[in-house]
Amino acid sequence: MSEAHLPPLPPVPGVADEDYEPAGPDMIELLEADHAALRRLCARAATEPAASDVLVATLARHLSAEEQYLYPAIHSVHPEGPAIAERELAADAQLLVALRRLHTGADAAALRQVTEHVREHTRRTTDEVFPALREHCTGGDLVRLGNRVEIARSAAPTRPHPGTPSTPPLNKVVDPALGVVDKVMDVLTRRTTWEEDL
Repeated sequence: MSEAHLPPLPPVPGVADEDYEPAGPDMIELLEADHAALRRLCARAATEPAASDVLVATLARHLSAEEQYLYPAIHSVHPEGPAIAERELAADAQLLVALRRLHTGADAAALRQVTEHVREHTRRTTDEVFPALREHCTGGDLVRLGNRVEIARSAAPTRPHPGTPSTPPLNKVVDPALGVVDKVMDVLTRRTTWEEDL
């Protein structure tokens, strides 16, 4: 049994908690799919200006979800988790600054910097964080975390907000509030924020 410290599941009539298997993709599958999308968007943004907005939005949503659920999970279940989470949060802070520069300027140098950060971020999480998490979490825990990541991404900001809280519980309150403001601005400016809309 893992120590992911997830809140208890709501009761399912006639099913004991230990017999219940949540449905859906696990957190690692979802974040790996995000990483593939981010790599595609970095490549597209070099030749398609509209892809820069989608890259910024996708990366902002991705980082918000990781900060709310991935890093707290690795922090709580792995012996080196606190150090791993601290390292990743520091890297995310740098990435958000680079992403803000891309969002406000959309120049080639900013895109190169974001692309390099994305490359390093995906390498570290794929090679180090995800295997450590799989080793210490049950499949059911990873699915439950995946369900939370899906919700967090849908409520997350679509613009970079460096300097806002990056750890629970504050980021779980601030990020959805910023997400509402960002989404209103997206509608008003007709900004594209999803890869499938390019």
